[in-house]
Amino acid sequence: MTRYSLEMLETIISSKTRIKLLLKFFINSENEDYLRGLESEFGDSTNAIRLELNRLEDAGLLSAHFQGNRKLFKANPVHPIYNEVVSLVRKYVGLDRVVEEVISKIGELQCVYLTGKLAKGISSKVMDLLFVGDLDENYLVSLVKKAEKAIDKKIRYTICSPEEHKEIIKELVRDNALLVWGKGI
Repeated sequence: MTRYSLEMLETIISSKTRIKLLLKFFINSENEDYLRGLESEFGDSTNAIRLELNRLEDAGLLSAHFQGNRKLFKANPVHPIYNEVVSLVRKYVGLDRVVEEVISKIGELQCVYLTGKLAKGISSKVMDLLFVGDLDENYLVSLVKKAEKAIDKKIRYTICSPEEHKEIIKELVRDNALLVWGKGI
């Protein structure tokens, strides 16, 4: 997505709080949170967050359930435009360009995870990726540099072998890592 496209998205969705909520819940559909948690994470007023949560819930894009006295919100994956919203959010953060510039050009790659702040739905100028496979790191560095220019974000990456991946898979799940590409997906 180009800088022009990002500006257009921010014009169409004029609420910065709504953009933060879309990132939070649609970059990784496993993310869920409650009002006060979002207030401390975003640094926005509870009224602004509550208003946007209610709008997204009323539209059916978010579902909610109670855990004790907390109302937890989560993306609604059965909503008719769920996939389109996920696609839009991924374009907004640049995942589509990373796939285009890096992932599709690497040979023995098994899968790629988004980790760190973006995987948790927190806006960041750094994209953390975990590449699983037997890769030529020198070639990967050149592809990452091209992708960084295309998405205007710094890409921090880790490479692990398929054997290491088997050992850390539980940690990835626990840390809300998001599988963004994999053979057979």
